Amino acid sequence: MKISIHAVGRMKAGPEKELAARYLDRFAKSGPGIGLEFFGLTEIAESRAASAAERGREEADRLLAFVDDKAALILLDERGRNFSSPQFAEKLGALRDEGRRQAVFAIGGPDGHDERLRERAALVWSLSALTWPHQMVRIMLAEQLYRATTILSGHPYHRV
Repeated sequence: MKISIHAVGRMKAGPEKELAARYLDRFAKSGPGIGLEFFGLTEIAESRAASAAERGREEADRLLAFVDDKAALILLDERGRNFSSPQFAEKLGALRDEGRRQAVFAIGGPDGHDERLRERAALVWSLSALTWPHQMVRIMLAEQLYRATTILSGHPYHRV
């Protein structure tokens, strides 16, 4: 299954970008052996529309143009479901095992995700009830994708 990340906002050079890249590189190297291929990261600029609703619609339009109709769309949102790392790995493995060819993880802008995306999503996932800057969310997502591959492959990186 091809895994891609779609993020609203651009990450500037610095330690956060380097850390996210380090975990995405680990994920890219560890995933293929268990059927998970990192397919890349797409960044889009935040909408400059006047209202939050308009910004959400514009950002959703950009994401929907990027996502194949058959892809599993996974929204990162503070109002989503919480999972432990093993539960997330199990969910990712289940998507792969049910024959999904692609999963797209979407990190929204400051106004969150448009309702159309919530309706389309296979999963709305919360890393925490807290609101995080998109740079931190990218790091945590990248690390959890890597951790999921280690859990699914039986590697000792994840310890209970």
